[in-house]
Amino acid sequence: MTDLLTRVHLLLRAAGHTIATAESLTGGRLAVALTDVPGASETYLGGVVTYATEIKSSVLDVDDAIIERHGVVSAECARAMASGVRALMGAGFGISTTGVAGPTEQEGKPPGTVFIGIAGPGLLEVVALELSGDRGKIQRRTCEEAFEALEAVLRREETPLG
Repeated sequence: MTDLLTRVHLLLRAAGHTIATAESLTGGRLAVALTDVPGASETYLGGVVTYATEIKSSVLDVDDAIIERHGVVSAECARAMASGVRALMGAGFGISTTGVAGPTEQEGKPPGTVFIGIAGPGLLEVVALELSGDRGKIQRRTCEEAFEALEAVLRREETPLG
């Protein structure tokens, strides 16, 4: 994953973008991975681990209506978390992870149900995943998928249509 993270860092830096993280099921692993890259301070501003539902609401400004209507294990919550951390940190991009790492279900959703949110200039996307494996494997795969999705977004930004 080192090569992937280096590519993400270089794409962010080349475009003059910064990034911030909002994590639930990954528990800070996105932040660790981003800061393992030499020169990370040029692009990574910081992050928030919002494991508790009330912290998603109070710190990241996830609307209570989203939580009540869709739950925290949802595409809507992932989008709101990514937007919230982007605004909180003043970053060009925000990336979020929410879902169920296991071993038991949450909100009626099985382990491996994951949502990744990406907020950036003029975009708000979500990636929905159904992963398998133990808790650690689900968390690792979520991080890999998050960075692959972010790289794809940054490459699209690098070569705008028209």
